[in-house]
Amino acid sequence: MKQILLFVFCANIMLVKAQYQFTGEVTDGYENQSVYLSLIENYRKSSRVYADQVLKETKTDSLGYFTFEGDNLSPQNRIYSIHIDGCNETNSGGSHFLKDCYNTQRVLFIAKKGDSINFPLLSNDQALCEIASTNKSSDLLLEIEGLKEEMILDFMTYNSEANESLNLRKWFRTFKEFGEANDEPLAELYIYDFLSDRGNETHSFYLSDVKISPYYEELALRLNSRYANASFTSQFQNELEADKMLINHIDKNARSSFWPYLLWGGLFFLIIQVAYFNFKRRERNKKKNPFDILTSQERTIMVKIAEGKSNKEIANELFISLSTVKTHINSLYKKLHVSSREEIKTLL
Repeated sequence: MKQILLFVFCANIMLVKAQYQFTGEVTDGYENQSVYLSLIENYRKSSRVYADQVLKETKTDSLGYFTFEGDNLSPQNRIYSIHIDGCNETNSGGSHFLKDCYNTQRVLFIAKKGDSINFPLLSNDQALCEIASTNKSSDLLLEIEGLKEEMILDFMTYNSEANESLNLRKWFRTFKEFGEANDEPLAELYIYDFLSDRGNETHSFYLSDVKISPYYEELALRLNSRYANASFTSQFQNELEADKMLINHIDKNARSSFWPYLLWGGLFFLIIQVAYFNFKRRERNKKKNPFDILTSQERTIMVKIAEGKSNKEIANELFISLSTVKTHINSLYKKLHVSSREEIKTLL
């Protein structure tokens, strides 16, 4: 605490001479090495160092200390990077900015013109892992990195689809609440870059979240209110609109691809229903005796016809009139769909 108070006191004195001052200490082995101060306007280019982002260069002294000071920073908060480069600049193959260098140490932080920031060397010889600043937002990106590590541990505990869904919902809420609580849209952009990255497992959940959550539109309003003319504000708005178009395209394709399945499914169901009812009707017809529709008198007359009896003989045997016999025979023809005595004999 005494060191931090002494730093703040000295920083206030130094502000008379310089509008900002960033100081730090590095581990053994980084003495007399290059240190770069970079401005990150494109939040999609925060994962590594790009040559076109560099604002200033200095070198660590023989004890491993470095200092940046001047008046060339924005009066508004911006995301900056300090990059301690242990690579050999004489390596063949051109600029080592675009290559991995195991000797590189780097920190992202938020700052503006007039800030005094110190990056102390920790007791375990860790450099650029702590920030003492006159700007309360400077260390927010370090805190976000800590949240990312907690999230990774959470996912590693139970690696299942059910756990992944629950964890994504939990951590999206955690990150968004953290960003809103600290009232710094730049920190929220840094979170957004992580959650919406198409290379991350979070991207699919992000697309579904955009459809239902007002958070992203509210972030756009906060950016416009605080950083209306900044390039990253328009970048965010353009990306958000592009993602909404992507979501609509996916939904449209899903709907259009669903209807053929629905129509074919309905047609198949109709065919099955028709086939079933035809089968049941045939079954009923097989079981149904065609003679069941005849009256007992008609059945008797049908048997007499099959025996070769004439109408008169049938009338005499059944003690009915000849006209009555003829009436019954006509009814037989209609019910059995026949037109002669021979057809009746064939049915029997």
